[in-house]
Amino acid sequence: MACYFVARIAVHDVQGYQRYLEGTDPLLERFGGEVLAVDEAPTVLEGEWSGTRTVLLRFPDEETAKAWYHSPEYEALARHRFESASSDAVLVRGRGA
Repeated sequence: MACYFVARIAVHDVQGYQRYLEGTDPLLERFGGEVLAVDEAPTVLEGEWSGTRTVLLRFPDEETAKAWYHSPEYEALARHRFESASSDAVLVRGRGA
């Protein structure tokens, strides 16, 4: 069952965040992940949605998503994101057929 990574990100250092982005695609591909959406200004329908970027990724399953997130390679990249932005991120399990 597919699993989705959803992040709401407030970038405060564009150059630092760029260092994070430079390594994400090959690693994401290696774990079977796919970028479904990246939006700098999503349409808010209810409540408040802080941040300057919203990201939606799809993985084949929750185990793969966790393996990607906890991999040494991603943890090394994520340091750039932690230093250049504040984020909220969740994994959302897809619905079974």
